Amino acid sequence: MSSIYSINKGVSQPIVFKGLKAQYIIYLAIGLVVLLILFALLYIIGAGLLIVLPLILMLGTAHFLLVLHLSHRFGTHGLMKYLAKRRLPHTIRFRSRRLFTSLNAHTHSVNPK
Repeated sequence: MSSIYSINKGVSQPIVFKGLKAQYIIYLAIGLVVLLILFALLYIIGAGLLIVLPLILMLGTAHFLLVLHLSHRFGTHGLMKYLAKRRLPHTIRFRSRRLFTSLNAHTHSVNPK
């Protein structure tokens, strides 16, 4: 008797939600939580609701558009690769040849039998 198995073809695909890919969903969620806390703090402090609400709405819209832009520009892992590439030095300078001469000395010190 043969069994019928369904094949899940999207196992290795990144999560996509409303155009946001992978880690950008988390970035959006964290930003919204920060905006909620900012709204609560400003309201508790006593800032007027007519000032706080438009401010939070503008910041929320800007944050959403920024995260959406980053998601479309860099894709799933592109932002991490971009930030890692920016941290690489443009040049490596050596003031002495001692590093290279000591490497050569260590490679010849092994006695093969």
